[in-house]
Parts: sequence; structure tokens; C-alpha cells
Amino acid sequence: MFMRRTKMTPSSSSMSRTNPTLVNIFTRFLRLGLTAFGGPAMVAYIRTMAVEREKWLDDATFNSGVSLCQTLPGATAMQVAAYTGLKVRGLAGAIAAFTGFGLPAFVLMMMLSALYFQTSSLPPVVSVFRGLAVIIVAIIATAAISFARISLKKWVHVVIAGIAAVLFLSGVTPILVILIAALLGLLIPGGDAPAPEPPRAGTTRGLEKGYFILIGLVAAMFLVLFFFSKELFELAAVMFRIDLFAFGGGFASLPLMYHEVVNAHAWLDSATFLSGIALGQVTPGPIVVTATFVGYLVAGFWGGVIATIAIFSPSFLLVVGAEPYFDRMQGSPRFRRAIRGILLSFVGLLLSVTIRFAMGISWDWPLVLLGAGAFIALLLGGEILWVVIAGVILSYLFF
Repeated sequence: MFMRRTKMTPSSSSMSRTNPTLVNIFTRFLRLGLTAFGGPAMVAYIRTMAVEREKWLDDATFNSGVSLCQTLPGATAMQVAAYTGLKVRGLAGAIAAFTGFGLPAFVLMMMLSALYFQTSSLPPVVSVFRGLAVIIVAIIATAAISFARISLKKWVHVVIAGIAAVLFLSGVTPILVILIAALLGLLIPGGDAPAPEPPRAGTTRGLEKGYFILIGLVAAMFLVLFFFSKELFELAAVMFRIDLFAFGGGFASLPLMYHEVVNAHAWLDSATFLSGIALGQVTPGPIVVTATFVGYLVAGFWGGVIATIAIFSPSFLLVVGAEPYFDRMQGSPRFRRAIRGILLSFVGLLLSVTIRFAMGISWDWPLVLLGAGAFIALLLGGEILWVVIAGVILSYLFF
């Protein structure tokens, strides 16, 4: 089922000489995770560490991994970390890299969630999050523009994105819209990009047995939750489902999460959910760590833990499970067209969530100016972290 071991090439042989320990892999990614601001931008820093500095992988292998992670749903930077560990030390290396990279975000978000739970009604905190809600709208709007610039190459692409936006705004379940977009993508004639070059080297030793053990552990977690805590079971199922359909990276998960958390289950109101996104922006790591915030507010400490495990499990399982078959998948024109349709739907998804979030804000002139300033700064290439910090300071001083 899985490829046992890929034949080593000269470039992979040189990589194997470094032979990093699992502790070394964990600590390297833990250090990266402490400063992992910017979401997908962290892929470049992972490359610098793994390819240039540590020489664990060569360029061709790393680039193939990035292509794989961009194709799959889930948090791209987290998946690239797992892929790197997988190619260096197999399944154990993938677990070490994935855990090390995501641990700082989880710990910090748990702390901030507890602090928010205790202080969210205080006037200064209310003022800060009132301003941050506007900045989140600006962040998602610029993300929509970035997706549009990359994805909308033809008029038919604009049509698919527009159909998706209308369906989302009409209240159609996001998963159904994604499936419709995939089908529409299959109908787009021609224009298929050539399949990327296959990876040159790597290892998946011991992968098959360990992989199914991991799937069994995740299934066992759901089974235990089903019998002992229906609340935690539903929370885990929702987060797992969100990540399973979040094509396009972390930002793509936010509209799905908003639909499930605010509209479908009414666990949080729109303003509180926006506060969680804001906290996700000021913490290192992927934006989907917002799931930790949601879990904590819904079910306390264990809610935060379960939500985090559930939101990241599909990302990890998909990249590890798909890696041996990636060449075959990328070689299929139909597969590439379906994925393109799904990615087009996320332009409409981000547009619709921008409109929904904006409609939930009580606008006045100071908020309009703050939002416009954040939007312009982000369009001009400003770092999200510094825009958010500036928004915190301005909100505290003026609101």
C-alpha cells in the first residue's frame, strides 16, 4: 500500500550523512515555531533551516513537498514541517517536526484563551477587541485579494469564484459549495499545468504500520469521546471536518469554522469568534490555532486540547498518507482541475466571509479609518503581526 523505501540518489545520500536525531528535529522546529508569524510565509524559513543550514533535504525534494502540501487541505506550513520530518526520519520524524512546530502556538493560545475568559468584559479589553475586529476584516479582505490575484486567470475562473460567493452568502453549507466547485473545475477545458517533477529522494521506512496505528488512535479518541462526552465528541468532529475541507491553507479554514461555530452550533457569537481570530494572529503558528480558543471557551481546558488535536489531525494524516502517491495524483489532469476548482471557490469564500464579518461591526468614522489604514498597510506588504500590534495600541488609546 505504501512505498517501503525510495531508492537513494547521490543528493539523498549526502542528506543522510547529517542523520539528525528525533530530539534534534523537534528542537529545530520548536525554535521555528516560537517565531512562526505569517502563516504560509514560514515555509521559506523551514526551507532555509532544512535545505540550506542543516542540509537535511535538497531543493527538488523540498519543492515537491511544498507542492504536495499546497494541493492538500490543511495548514500549509504545519504540513511542510511534517513532510520535512517524514523525509528525514520517517513517521517518527514527521511527528517530532509537526509537534515541535505547533507546540508554541498551542501553549500560548491556551494561556491567552484563559486570560480572555477572565477579562473579556473589562472596558480596556472590550476597546481593544473592538478595534481588532476591524483589523481582522482588513486581513481577510487582503487575503481574498491575494487569492484572487493568484487564482483568477480567466473569465471562467471569475464565474466559479462568483458562484461560490453567492452560494456562501445564501447560507449553503460550505462543504457542499466546495464539492460543487470541484465539479465545475472538472468542466474547465484545457490549460492544465504540467505535473511537477517527482521528489528525488527520501524515506518512508516503517510508515505503513505506524500510519495505521495513528489512524487507530484518532478513531479511538473519537470513540471514547462519543461514549463519555458528547459535547467534546461534537467539538472534535466539527474541527476534524473543518480541516478536512480547508483547501487553500489556514485562512481557508476560517469561513468554515465561522459557519460551524457561529451559525450551525451557536457556540460563540460573531464578535467573540473575531476575538479568537485576533488572538490567533498575535500568536506564532497557523491561524487555525483559533480552534484552541474555540475549544477552551466551549468546554474549558480539555475542550482546548481536544479541539487542537482534532483540527490538526487531518493535516498530518493527509500529508503522511498521500506522500507515497503524490506523483500519481499530480499526473492526473482531472485531479489537478478538481483541485483548481476548489481553490477558486475559496476566493468566493473569503469574499463572503469578509462581507459577513463587516456586517457584524457597528461602524463609526474612527473604525472606518482604522480599517482603511490596516487594509492599505497590508496591501503594501506590511507584516500582519505589526499591523495587529499597532491596532491593539490604537484601539486602547482611542476606543
